[in-house]
Amino acid sequence: MQPQSASTPDESRLWAALEGVSDPEIPVLSVVDLGVVRAVAVDGHAAKITITPTYSGCPAMSYIEMMVRDAALKEGFAEVEVKTVLAPAWTTDWLSEAGREKLRGIGIAPPAESSTSKQSLLGIDPVVACPRCGSENTEILSQFGSTACKALYRCTDCAEPFDYFKCI
Repeated sequence: MQPQSASTPDESRLWAALEGVSDPEIPVLSVVDLGVVRAVAVDGHAAKITITPTYSGCPAMSYIEMMVRDAALKEGFAEVEVKTVLAPAWTTDWLSEAGREKLRGIGIAPPAESSTSKQSLLGIDPVVACPRCGSENTEILSQFGSTACKALYRCTDCAEPFDYFKCI
């Protein structure tokens, strides 16, 4: 391995560049916030980036892969490999805390519990806090919100409807 010069891109710069790649469905989130980027490896001017789709049939993965590759190339990597892996399957547990805060900031309640919760098997709805006022006095209006991965809730305290990002 050759020593890196000051202009050689490194892993921390690559992660920072990937923070700039937005999810096409929820642009306030980056692919790093979502946990779609699972790993990066850097060897001189070569980068290998491992990504996992939020679901195996995600139609945006080709676009995301292209944007990830472009971000790495702009950071100075001459060779970029983007590898898509399906196992283990993506889970909302991979959302970063920064991503959860960004969701609250745009009025979407983040997943309320770990995806390994068995409460859903018993038909027990999670306690979902209102992203606007923080009240836990909320009710589900529909299992589907603006997209299939969200449910529609309403806060019974502030009366505002909001999307809830379901646990997967």
